[in-house]
Amino acid sequence: MTTKEIILDMLTLSRGKPVSGAAMAEKAGVSRAAVWKAVCALREDGFAIDAVTRGGYTLRSDGGRLTAAGISACLETEGIRLTALESVDSTNTYLRALAENGAPEKTVVAAAEQTAGRGRSGKRFLSPAGTGLYMSILLRPKLTMADSLLITTAAAVAAARAIETVTGRGTQIKWVNDVYVDGKKVCGILTEGALDLESGGLRYAILGIGVNICAPAGGFAPEIRDIAGALLPDGAAECRAPLAAAMIDNFFALYPRLAEKTFFDEYASRSLLDGKPIEVLRGNTRIPATALGIDRDFRLRVVYADGEEEALAAGEVSTRPL
Repeated sequence: MTTKEIILDMLTLSRGKPVSGAAMAEKAGVSRAAVWKAVCALREDGFAIDAVTRGGYTLRSDGGRLTAAGISACLETEGIRLTALESVDSTNTYLRALAENGAPEKTVVAAAEQTAGRGRSGKRFLSPAGTGLYMSILLRPKLTMADSLLITTAAAVAAARAIETVTGRGTQIKWVNDVYVDGKKVCGILTEGALDLESGGLRYAILGIGVNICAPAGGFAPEIRDIAGALLPDGAAECRAPLAAAMIDNFFALYPRLAEKTFFDEYASRSLLDGKPIEVLRGNTRIPATALGIDRDFRLRVVYADGEEEALAAGEVSTRPL
């Protein structure tokens, strides 16, 4: 870590209490003059830092910046290795490179903006600066590729819990990987894995979570306006760190017992689609059906117009008008 990063961590974790220049110099292994220089650089970056003679330094405001220290200050899970970025092409892509170079489980990358965010089936995930939270978590689970659905469904429950805790908004889950508030999508989840050809299991999995905290200036683009929503009218910057920490904490509370599916009842009870008319998407074909509910394998049970029933283990569905 750089001197500036060490000092920012200390100021953030002090939770508003003064930190002496001597303590920061000792921690960073630098002179008091170097500490002052780093504080000045942080102020230029937008951090509001107060200095009191013989009283030390206090972080009054982070200027809306997303920082690893800010997330860590809200975090309870141990062993998380955090990187926070102002902008990145895709947190999943960035973390995949770290995974291939041997990064350990619980490595997390968070960003305030993605320039090439991705959703399922290669769809673009709009990720503009100042409006959301974009985060990826590296996992090295003992699961088969077929069981990787448990990661996505557990993450959906974790995201729903976190949103409710931090914002007070009620949530629902649209099978299989979207979280909705008031009938609009506010959170998307994308799990990508690397297969171990010898064992048939996962070498690693990357869990990506994107949240619309507030709407972009001018609103959402016309093509997604009827679907996309946001958690709050404004205040994305203030919400990001506690929301990121709550998602991490809730996911890792479920992760050790994924195979036991302890979160099934909570997932099923939040199901957005139960009893609703839907369309099952297969390539360019859209097949009308009615959603019946979620089974114990997290498959979506549907019934078609001819009375035939099916349990969908993968794929996409969309709601349709009554």
